[in-house]
Formats: sequence, structure tokens, C-alpha cells
Amino acid sequence: EFPNFRSVIVRGLYPVAEGGAGLRKALDDVRYQVSEAIAGGARLVVLSDRESNETYAPIPSLLLTSAVHHHLVREKTRTKVGLIVESGDAREVHHMALLIGFGAAAVNPYMAFETVDEAVQNNELQGVTLDKGIQNYIKAAGKGVLKVMSKMGISTLASYTGAQLFQVIGLSQELVDEYFTGLQSSLGGIGLDEIAADVAVRHASAYLDRPEERAHRELEVGGEYQWRREGEYHLFNPDTVFKLQHSTRTGQYEVFKEYTKLVDDQSERLAALRGLFEFKKGVREPVPLDEVEPATEIVKRFSTGAMSYGSISAEAHETLAIAMNRLGGRSNSGEGGENPARFTPDENGDWRRSAIKQVASGRFGVTSHYLTNCTDIQIKMAQGAKPG
Repeated sequence: EFPNFRSVIVRGLYPVAEGGAGLRKALDDVRYQVSEAIAGGARLVVLSDRESNETYAPIPSLLLTSAVHHHLVREKTRTKVGLIVESGDAREVHHMALLIGFGAAAVNPYMAFETVDEAVQNNELQGVTLDKGIQNYIKAAGKGVLKVMSKMGISTLASYTGAQLFQVIGLSQELVDEYFTGLQSSLGGIGLDEIAADVAVRHASAYLDRPEERAHRELEVGGEYQWRREGEYHLFNPDTVFKLQHSTRTGQYEVFKEYTKLVDDQSERLAALRGLFEFKKGVREPVPLDEVEPATEIVKRFSTGAMSYGSISAEAHETLAIAMNRLGGRSNSGEGGENPARFTPDENGDWRRSAIKQVASGRFGVTSHYLTNCTDIQIKMAQGAKPG
């Protein structure tokens, strides 16, 4: 019907048993198929991971999309075709933003749509029809991507497509150079072998050795969003939260030390980037303590981020101010002003006044009384994360 917009579907699957080598070969094959499709006059290429089975697993959609995108850039044929990604692993706003940022013109998150369908059929979405549920999901995802774009000062999808405004964490530079060209992986990381191994774990949970068991089991929740006993490890879990709350409420320092030990163990479990950081020991003689500042003086240069009480609650805002005033450091009021009652010390000697008062472009809550009750005045020249 539209000969100038002929489309071709290219399957993004690979033989899971062949590991990283099979994944690499499949990516090469997909790129070759896309090039052939363009040479044959195709103007829309659908990269789809449908039709996976016991033998063939889906190639991660971001890897697939970026690999094809950069291959076409190198071939100087990228502008001849639009990439549509039909993916089962895309479900969050972040996933959509990444796919678009690495070259996708449109995304069909079919598994998310099927999940909405199941929720409607099970009456988990009261009063919502399937069409309305799908419409709500698309609207929410679209608004989410728009918000991500606006944080970078971008207002049109065309400007965001293929912009690659991301940082790479945990991928090897060799992998990045080949499939995410133009980015820098400062810390290094995994390659195709490890990615294939991760895919194989999820694939095995979908295709058990005994087929009769597949329809009578529940998939693991995973615990990505909330802590689960058998799920992903979280920095803030029931143990750490309990130890912190119990120690502060009862004033038991020993319990607090148990809390700090749990936090220190997070580095050993590589729960954060700082877990990769180690101090070199024995390289030089330690500096005598009497030649350096004591900790009581160092903490006086500490300051908190600018957060309004509306963003974190009045209780949290005042607690930060009290803590920094006890240390001799400085808390920041953020925009929106500050209750004048906080300018006067409390009866127990605590002070809820923020030492740094912020003046935002809207000057919300800014008065002469507000400005005279501070140590520093911080003037915001650009509002939020949207420059200008």
C-alpha cells in the first residue's frame, strides 16, 4: 500500500547454548540482514525478539538496537531507514529512553502490553478496559521519556534519537567500541560472554528440564524494585534499616556499630561503585596525626545539598539542619523559604536554621528576614535541570 515505506522484520535471536560466541555471530548476522534489507529498498526495519524458544533466546534489545544503529552509521546508510524495536524486555521508562537514545525510532513493548492484558482479565485493574489500560501505559511511558529528555534540555524526540546521552557503567571498552561506539567505559566491565551467561540464566528459568512443570510454577519476583528475601541484594534492606532505627532510638552505640559494619560489607558485595575502590597501603609513611586537621575541624566544611522542605518533608529538612549545626557544617534551605521559627535556637540548644539560604529564580519565600538569618546566600542562576 505504501511502497516507499516497505518494512522488513529481522529476528534478534541467538542459539543460547553457544554462549558469547553464538551471540556475536547472531549480531553479525542481524547487521548483515539489515544491510541487505536496505539495499533491497526497505525503509523500515523491525528488530524483533519474538519467536524465541528452547533453542533460541532473545538478544538484549539495547545491545541489538545499538549494534545495528552503529553498523549503519559506519556504512553511511543510517539515514535511509527507520528502526522499530519490538521487544519483550522493554517495560520501564528508562528502557524506552535508552532504546530511543541508541537509535530506535519507535518501540513496541509487547510483553508489557500482554501484562496489562492479563491484569485486566484478572480484574487487577478495576474499571479499566484493555484499550484504556494500554492507552494509559503508552501515555505514562511517553510522558516519562519526555521528562527524561527535558532534563537534558531536549524538547523533540528527533533530537534525542541516537543522541547517546548516557554514561557506561560495567561494560568493557571492547564491547562499547564495537556496539556502543563513541562512549567511554572508564571502569571497564563485562563482555558478550558474561551478557550471554546472564541471558542463559533467565532463559533456563523459562524452559525447565521437565516441560510438565512449566505451567505449574511461579516465576521469581526478582526484587529489583523492592527487597525480596530471595531477590536482588539491596543497599537498604530490613537488617540495615532496623539496626539504624533501633540504634538511634535507643542510643545504643554497639547496635550502631553493627549497622556500620553492615554498610561496610556492602562494598565487599559490590553493591555500589565505591566497592571497586581500594586504598593502597604501605606505599609511603603515614602522616602523623598532629600534622593534620582533626575530624572536628574537617566536618565544619561539610554541607548538604539544596533540598526544599517540600521535597523531603519538614521533619527530614529540620533534622539535617540540626545535624549540620551540631557538627559546625552547613545545611542548605533549598528554594521555597524557611519557617522563621527555625531562626531561633531551641530550648535544648539545637538549631533548625539552615546556614545556607537559597535564592531561586522565582524567589519563593525570599524575604529580608530570611536573608539576614544565614551564613551564606546561594543564588540559583538556572532553574532545576533545565538550563535557562
